[in-house]
Amino acid sequence: MRNVEKVGVVGLGLLGRGIAACFLGHGFHVVGMARNEQRHAEARAHIADMIHELVRHDVCPNATGESWSARYIATSTFEDFRDCSFVVESVIEDPEVKWQVLDSLENVLSPCTVIASNSSAIPISQLQQHLKHPQRLIGMHWAEPAHATRFLEIVCGARTSEEAVRVVRDLAGRLGKDPSVCQKEIAGFIANRIGYAMYREALHLLEAGIADAETIDRSVRNAFGLWTTVCGPFRWMDMTGGPELYLKAMRHVLPTLNNATEPAPVLKALAASGARGTLNGRGFFTYTPEEARHWEELYRRHAWRVSQMQNDYFSLKNGRQEI
Repeated sequence: MRNVEKVGVVGLGLLGRGIAACFLGHGFHVVGMARNEQRHAEARAHIADMIHELVRHDVCPNATGESWSARYIATSTFEDFRDCSFVVESVIEDPEVKWQVLDSLENVLSPCTVIASNSSAIPISQLQQHLKHPQRLIGMHWAEPAHATRFLEIVCGARTSEEAVRVVRDLAGRLGKDPSVCQKEIAGFIANRIGYAMYREALHLLEAGIADAETIDRSVRNAFGLWTTVCGPFRWMDMTGGPELYLKAMRHVLPTLNNATEPAPVLKALAASGARGTLNGRGFFTYTPEEARHWEELYRRHAWRVSQMQNDYFSLKNGRQEI
């Protein structure tokens, strides 16, 4: 399989433009596809900001702030992906739309070119069903802000080849990611499954009147927010009493946890009212445009702090030192 130097990104929405910026910031040539000129203009402006952010945080050299545009091609046709050696699709979570994109890509790409889907929920095996070369399709699940976070989930479908896994793991290393490989395909993969279990319980606590949304958020922020940037749930259990303690506690708590298989009524009601959170100022909280920007900027700054801390962690780990 060819060494990857030129990549394609299909879909330049919130995650797609971050994916493009991440590849550009690490020296790749990128072909970015959007529906129209307005989306291209918006994406280019965001990519420029993200590249300068990467420069400010010493992820790439100062020269990248000017040189990236010479390595970027904006397109609205699949033909321009023909000489790409790797492509990521990051379009909406609709199997029909993704199948159309994948079919169009297969019409122009070499059979050995790996295609990654940035799906966060659709099984990769389902997306492989109509492909001529299903072994080349693999899940590559990014997180916002894609250019800054170390997060990346690699998900194999039933017919994904070992070579495709190798290619994506190699790319992850070149992009400064710390990938997680799902050994078995499951809806929501790893991070989202754990996250949705927490969202469900948080909604249950809200509807049961245990506390209001602000208080529940505060509890999670001050508890999980302290340790999840350093270790995961298994390391945390080891550090705070071990399996014996948690076995005893779980026997009391687990029977009381919510196990609903339908979304909570409060969530349904907010969605039906048109609430889109910070996008339109209405969600579990209300936001002025200034407040929405504040939360976005706060999260972005925090993502970079966490990324730097993880850099320190990996420096120690690679040096075989104890933390």
